[in-house]
Amino acid sequence: MKKIIIAIDGYSSCGKSTMAKALARKIGYLYFDSGAMYRAVALYCMQQGFIVDGNIDVERLRAAMSEIKITFTADGVTGNSLTVLNGVVVENEIRSLEVSQQVSRVAALDFVRAALIDQQREMGKAKGIVMDGRDIGTTVFPEAELKIFVTASAEVRARRRYDELVARGTTPDYNDILANVVERDHLDLTREVSPLRQAEDAILLDNGEMTIEGQLEWLCEEYKKCVEE
Repeated sequence: MKKIIIAIDGYSSCGKSTMAKALARKIGYLYFDSGAMYRAVALYCMQQGFIVDGNIDVERLRAAMSEIKITFTADGVTGNSLTVLNGVVVENEIRSLEVSQQVSRVAALDFVRAALIDQQREMGKAKGIVMDGRDIGTTVFPEAELKIFVTASAEVRARRRYDELVARGTTPDYNDILANVVERDHLDLTREVSPLRQAEDAILLDNGEMTIEGQLEWLCEEYKKCVEE
């Protein structure tokens, strides 16, 4: 059976990573979370003091980009993909609300996107991958054989994010999360470099009322259709 590239794009907190991971495990593909890469850069900026009062020191970040190495490793127990920043696993740290509040601004910087897109394209050379993000099907892999664009209401997405953070042992405020989701939508849709948009040949999936199991079943059907053509 031929190997393909599967690009899953869509709004923040739509559960793209969850469905992409599940699909990759099901069909034996490699999974790469492009959003985690941008989150890792945002975390690096916070650790290095590049963000002050919500403003990014762009020139310091530009000078440091060559020092930022992002890779992925598998969790020894679950098999899930873990994000590694300069040799340190940062999967939990990059999922914090603080990082969420900065990541869209970091991702809007053209030199950051250029550097990470190069890394992402290198990952996809052998195909047999599932990658999710904002611009995978439009910018990173416009030639991807299967493109999915995921959406859901801001309220549904905020609730999912809230539940995820609670499960991680934190005590978030739902209204803060909803405000962050709305702000990230605006930033993602209006940024000058690779704004969020549905590729012309992408299949739209509104998963607001779908279970995780239902999403996986739907994705597997679309995958089968694609590889059997």
